[in-house]
Amino acid sequence: MIPITSQMEMFPEFTPEEEEAMKALAEHMGKLADAAEKGMKFDSGKLDYTLVPWDGMDEVVKVLEFGAKKYARDNWKRVEHAETRYLAAAFRHIIKYNEGEATDKETGLSHLAHATCCMLFLLSLGKQK
Repeated sequence: MIPITSQMEMFPEFTPEEEEAMKALAEHMGKLADAAEKGMKFDSGKLDYTLVPWDGMDEVVKVLEFGAKKYARDNWKRVEHAETRYLAAAFRHIIKYNEGEATDKETGLSHLAHATCCMLFLLSLGKQK
């Protein structure tokens, strides 16, 4: 491919305004080529999931797996009066944790992980309204 500036020399009939526009275009194309070599990623304004403390998520997934085995996968989506019931369950787990009980007696898993599951259910159900 012949560079735009070389093409301009081949066609001297361009007006000064056209030459300026061609030079500006050539400069813009050069910047795009430089950016393409370096790589570009348009991610401004997108959610930053690196802010989530993922090491705690393992415990939440363990609670979800326990629930899937005990009831059924995604059973929480079909629970009647789910908003009220999961809010109450979240409070129960938080209160037990606040009283010094770190793990749920039935599951042996963290009360905070149980409460987090309940809160995630509430967030998800709220978005579906």
